[in-house]
This record gives sequence, structure tokens and C-alpha cells, in this order.
Amino acid sequence: MSLRSILELDARLSSQMRVAEKPGLLRNIAIFFAHSGDSWFWALALIIAWFFSDPAWKKWETVEFFGIAGLAVVVIAVKFLVKRKRPEGEWGGIYRNTDPHSFPSGHAARAFLIAVLGSALAPPWLAAILWVWAPLVALARVAMGVHYLSDIIAGAILGIIVALLGLQFYQFLVDGFASKTGFMFW
Repeated sequence: MSLRSILELDARLSSQMRVAEKPGLLRNIAIFFAHSGDSWFWALALIIAWFFSDPAWKKWETVEFFGIAGLAVVVIAVKFLVKRKRPEGEWGGIYRNTDPHSFPSGHAARAFLIAVLGSALAPPWLAAILWVWAPLVALARVAMGVHYLSDIIAGAILGIIVALLGLQFYQFLVDGFASKTGFMFW
């Protein structure tokens, strides 16, 4: 199987999953999940929550926030190396205008990073919710026509890898920052 035939299969399967042009409940649900993984929403929510949280929650919020920021750098670098154009479509103008590249999906990467970090640092009930939510975000991005199926698969894998790596050294970074500035995140 050639790369061209794989990309054609990817485009065909992605097109079959698309609901962006089909009004109704499924489209509305897809819109909700497609936006629920937006980085600005997560950054703002984590910062606000941090101010009202106890140390255990502050730890989760801090690691999630900096994990999302670090992942964004990795995703942007890969997108500009690959430069795969997004699928044609009308929905998601803000994504299409600010980021014309689709591979890998930053939303899928972010959602799976959040779920992995939630599994390690948040209560089990929240981790379970995040593991249901993450694939819904990823699939909604295809359903709304701003990504191909391979974009979300690559994004999910990338988010999981970055989260697992981050879990290995976040404490070292936080301790180093605290020793230099005296600021404690939690």
C-alpha cells in the first residue's frame, strides 16, 4: 500500500465521519466537543481554578497547564515540518485562519495529554471522565471537518507520549523553579 493510497483512504474515512454540513443534534454535540478541547479554555480554567484550590488540586492544575504549554510547542513544530493542509470546509474558520495545518491534531494531543496527566495526578473519578472525553474531542474534530482521521490518531499518540515524558521530570522542573524564585506552585 502506497502513501498516496493510505492518504486517500484516510480522506475517504474522514469524509464519511463528517457531520459539519448536516444540521441536527449530532452536529451540535460534535461542535461542543470540538471546542471543549480549545487551549484558551483550558488555560483560563486551570489558572482560575488554581487560585481557589488546595495543594493537591494545584499540583494537577499546574502540571496540566505547563504540560499543555509544552505540548503546544511540540505540536506547532510538527505541524510546520509536515504542513498538511486541513480538509476543505466552512466550519472552524478560527482554526483554519490561525492554523492552516492539520497534522497532528493539537486538540487530540491536548485532550489525551490531559487524560494521561489526570490519571496520574487527579482523583480516579476525574480521570475516568477525562478518558471518555478525550476520544470524543478527537472524533469531533474529524466530524466537524477540521482534521483527518490520521491527524487525530497522531495527535493522541503525541499527547500520550509527551504526558508520559512530562510525568518523569515535572517535579525536577518545579523544584528548580521554586529554588530559584521561592515561588511554590502547590
